[in-house]
Amino acid sequence: MAIVLTVTNQKGGVGKTTTATAIAAGLARRGARVLGIDLDPQGNLGFCLGLEGNGPTVLDALQGKIRVQTAIRRLPLVDVLASDITLSSSGLDKLPPGERESTLRKTLEPVMDYYDYVVIDTPPALNIITVNAYVVSDDLIIPMNTDILSLVGLSQLRETIDSVRMQLNPDLRVLGILLNRFTKRTRLAKDVLDMADTIAKQIGTKVFDTKIRNSIAVAEAPAHGEDVFTFDRHSTGARDYESLIDEIAKDIKLEEVLADGKV
Repeated sequence: MAIVLTVTNQKGGVGKTTTATAIAAGLARRGARVLGIDLDPQGNLGFCLGLEGNGPTVLDALQGKIRVQTAIRRLPLVDVLASDITLSSSGLDKLPPGERESTLRKTLEPVMDYYDYVVIDTPPALNIITVNAYVVSDDLIIPMNTDILSLVGLSQLRETIDSVRMQLNPDLRVLGILLNRFTKRTRLAKDVLDMADTIAKQIGTKVFDTKIRNSIAVAEAPAHGEDVFTFDRHSTGARDYESLIDEIAKDIKLEEVLADGKV
């Protein structure tokens, strides 16, 4: 059964897609079978993983128009369930309570034993699509920028997580908060780190030891339709994300999964 990791924050511009891309690519480069799922109507995750052209989307599978196996698009490194702007009007909110929040989990059931990890990129909103991601997830990763405004709204995110835990997914875990665009020597970075530590304790998690520093490669890689490792594996950004993968790998038991011979 695949372990599902969801990258989430209702605030935009905090590096969700870049982080989801790096995690998916990083796990795959270590030998895991990975499915990336784009739940953002902007559809950038597939592009960043090298997906080209139009084709079936995750919405087609969610609405039962095609089997999820048919909707998945195969790439050399990571398979992808792509998205586009049509996901912004998914229609899931019109389904009966209980069904509307669990549609993604039901949709993915036929392929969960095929993959080792599923990595989900969520929209910058706490909507029914995001809740569907939380319901199917084992772990959440919360990226945020090193500024005070990025801390605003995390209390609302905590409320959503607590609600999902109480009603739909009691085992949901927050793996950690990831600080992006981090400049260690500034007073602001220290203040944000202190506040992030406080928030992390409130939601029962930690701030990752790894901080993603400002990096031209991280900024430029998406424009080229590549993950940061493919774009420039010697860059500061690639090294930082490699360190993050090391941290995550311990928590999600990557070595045990690979040792079981699933890959």
